[in-house]
Amino acid sequence: MQLLWFLLIGIAAGWLAGQIMGSGGYGILGDLILGVIGAIVGGYLFGMLGIAAGGLIGALITATVGAVVLIALLRLIKRA
Repeated sequence: MQLLWFLLIGIAAGWLAGQIMGSGGYGILGDLILGVIGAIVGGYLFGMLGIAAGGLIGALITATVGAVVLIALLRLIKRA
């Protein structure tokens, strides 16, 4: 059941990050990949800053922040 929640949060976070960054969604698979990698990046960043986000909303926020950072980094790399 946890895997299902992780995947659903990944899809939602990827979609939210696409909306926040103004690029729209990336499709179900793209949003899922972006959200899952964003969850890893967000967890690392929040850990470095000493921020703890628990529960479903906390996981969604962490994954979304990580996905937004990931999109921003990819855009910087793409420009160079």
